[in-house]
Amino acid sequence: MEAKASAKYLHGSPQKARLVIDMIRGKSLGQALAILQFTNKRAAGHIEKCVRSAWANANEAAEKANVSVDPDELFVKAAFVDQGPTKNRRRVRPAPQGRAYREQRHFCHVTVLLGTDGKEDAPVGGKSTSGKKRAAAPATATKKKTVVASKTKAVKEETAQE
Repeated sequence: MEAKASAKYLHGSPQKARLVIDMIRGKSLGQALAILQFTNKRAAGHIEKCVRSAWANANEAAEKANVSVDPDELFVKAAFVDQGPTKNRRRVRPAPQGRAYREQRHFCHVTVLLGTDGKEDAPVGGKSTSGKKRAAAPATATKKKTVVASKTKAVKEETAQE
């Protein structure tokens, strides 16, 4: 089971929000909420609200499917931050050597995907590759290893003959 929630137009730069998101990615729901509660970053409160929204979405979807969801089984399957619009204000801030900077206000969009540990879920982030491609890669790797091994063996035999 998967549940998704997104929070848009959050105040703060996406780079700073990614620092918080990186701390919770892959953690269980309880651990993620505990980390967010005690993180001393401005974005942590907004991200915590988004995670709780995803949790509520998971409960709602489970209720509609007549299935129970245990919060201990949920974990942060995917979490990412995208850049939102930048608001250029008219206020001018002083800069060194007589110059001035225009003030910019950054916004970001946060998306959180919660999932269970079940293996029946499809991989997140795109289409899965076919089995043929996966089987071809190890075969070429072993072929390269055997070629290198035979070359080193030939070099050792030549040095032994001399």
